[in-house]
Amino acid sequence: MAKSSDFGAFMEKFTLHPISSSDQLPLSGLTFAIKDIFDVNGYVTGFGNPDWARTHQAATSTAPAVLAVLGGGATCVGKTVLEEMAYSLRGENKHYGTPRNPCAPDRVPGGSSSGSAVAVAAKLVDFSLGTDTGGSVRAPASYCGILGFRPSHDVVSTAGVTPLAQSFDTVGWFARDPLILSRVGHVLLHLPMVDPIKPIQVIIPEDCFSLSSIPNNRTTEVLIKSVKKLFGDHIVKHVNLGDYVKDKVPSLQKFTNVGDGDPLYKIASLAALSSAWRLLLRYEFKNNHAEWVTRVNPDLGPGIFEEVWEAVRTTGENIDACHSVKIELRAALSALIGDSCVLALPTIPDAPPKLQTDPTTREVFEARAFSFLSIASVSGFCQVSIPLGMHNNLPVSISLLARHGSDSFLLNVVETLYDTLQQESEIAEKMIN
Repeated sequence: MAKSSDFGAFMEKFTLHPISSSDQLPLSGLTFAIKDIFDVNGYVTGFGNPDWARTHQAATSTAPAVLAVLGGGATCVGKTVLEEMAYSLRGENKHYGTPRNPCAPDRVPGGSSSGSAVAVAAKLVDFSLGTDTGGSVRAPASYCGILGFRPSHDVVSTAGVTPLAQSFDTVGWFARDPLILSRVGHVLLHLPMVDPIKPIQVIIPEDCFSLSSIPNNRTTEVLIKSVKKLFGDHIVKHVNLGDYVKDKVPSLQKFTNVGDGDPLYKIASLAALSSAWRLLLRYEFKNNHAEWVTRVNPDLGPGIFEEVWEAVRTTGENIDACHSVKIELRAALSALIGDSCVLALPTIPDAPPKLQTDPTTREVFEARAFSFLSIASVSGFCQVSIPLGMHNNLPVSISLLARHGSDSFLLNVVETLYDTLQQESEIAEKMIN
């Protein structure tokens, strides 16, 4: 059981020293923690469940992503708690305890990379590694008031990482400082640090932000004022993303009956996108883990039990359509979001839910959340969640997306925008209070 002095963030503490002792390395002097989904030589990868840990041997090698940041000069101080089998946005774990959200102790920390987010938010480490398949870095970053980066799909090695669904799995990372976020990213991406590039367009999807329960003067207005101050107002463009996706991604028609007309979704095309994402995720999870689940019949917590067994029962129906959606969405968003452009989104359209929220409320919350989170997950684009202070004593965030392979550019945009965003956010917060 994780200790309360550590906000319940850690599964196990140990020290992995940097590969080189040089103080000239980009991550020299920094500490980090890793989600207990990464292999570390000599340690069992627990995957958030004691039955998994009991039935698996210790790893015989260390994940390349972990080796990369050790090679960059950072020191690993341990493994962090995650949601069981990395299969939820909540971050609750009945076996190892739920890491305590330092930003909002009565709210969930977000999952599945809950411990990694909490370790950074509680200032226990300088940065941490997590994974993001459907939002497991972006959501906890938003809930805990820190930076969280999901890279472009397949640009950071997922070798030595227990898979969830390979079509969407990514290695992501958390930090409090945008410079550290960028340095970690450039190490993982194996790219040199470069001078910042100014964005030539910032796209605001009005329909997406109108669905958010967070007032626009705490999100889009803060972003637009910051962009105007730094780059001028000529680069801001307003669009209706739902209509654009509906027109450009015809394969979504197979999924439009799910949530269509339901006022809880509002944007039917994005609800359909979320349904396509969920179906392919379940299908790939089944291929990865159904044999183990049926053989071991693991003790799984409430919510996770139902989701895992539903995935195990998934058939291959409409899987081809899911792959078509992926191809069409990437092409559509590549046409909308050009080089050196970003798309803004609500990371999550609602405030973090309370601990032990009832299943019906949780289902509505997650349906709304995944309609936005699935945009980057399905397209494979990179996305960063940026904190914007507090609203009603709860953390607020906004996300920026860039096209696949534009990770270095997006990290640089965050560096450039961050201080101004925080200043404008503080002004907006004082005006409301």
